[in-house]
Amino acid sequence: MNPNDKQDADWHGARMDFKESMSYGDYLGLDQILTAQHPLSPNHNEMLFIVQHQTTELWMKLMLHELQAVRTGIREGELPPAFKMLARVARIMDQLVHAWDVLATMTPPEYSAIRPYLGASSGFQSFQYRELEFILGNKNRALLAVHEKTPAAHAALERELHAPSVYDEAVMLLARSGFDINPERLNADWTQPTRSDESVKAAWLAVYQDPEHHWALYELAEKLVDMETSFRFWRFRHVTTVERIIGFKTGTGGTAGVSYLRKMLDVVLFPELFALRTAL
Repeated sequence: MNPNDKQDADWHGARMDFKESMSYGDYLGLDQILTAQHPLSPNHNEMLFIVQHQTTELWMKLMLHELQAVRTGIREGELPPAFKMLARVARIMDQLVHAWDVLATMTPPEYSAIRPYLGASSGFQSFQYRELEFILGNKNRALLAVHEKTPAAHAALERELHAPSVYDEAVMLLARSGFDINPERLNADWTQPTRSDESVKAAWLAVYQDPEHHWALYELAEKLVDMETSFRFWRFRHVTTVERIIGFKTGTGGTAGVSYLRKMLDVVLFPELFALRTAL
């Protein structure tokens, strides 16, 4: 045997034979993931566009996984694990903010070369993004129509539409903690977007005025604010990247593009948590 062959076979003690064992690629399903990119145009830059959006969908899958557990944790009073998961979601959103830096390397002529091949496909049709908005309280029944083509996604969104959001569970926790919350807020129609309520604002204000006495609720509030702040950065980076690449053209999915995305910047997910700061 060539001495070099033996050296390669004993490479730092690493196992080299995986004919009958699960490998890294097997565990992660890399055959499926790495063959899921199918550019339709002859343009080199389309691979960037596809990978950018596919990786975003994977991160959103993880955020939904975490937020569903956060909601259960708040409902069941298991707050420390919920805090950890909320922090994780915020950091995922930070990761997605920086991902826009990569897509921003695509210039207007490069995007124009692939745009005709996209048809009417658009990020507006992402059911995971819609589910993320719903679980955070920004609900809109009309948008379910976009997903009628995919029954499983439509059913998941229908379930989420009728479920209390993460913030709804936080408000109900305030009530269970002894704060006087308006019964109409506690029995709200979960299919509607979150609306500001004075009793909720008063409760959070009391928490912030005496954080040592209400430390768990105070920490929950700050974790929610941290997450929404990261979400706002993500939205802002989205709109600025789109403007940089396509200007004010209509989006491929039929929206007004940048003008539509700018309106989304005005959405406030947890209104009382931001409004109370003026009163402190």
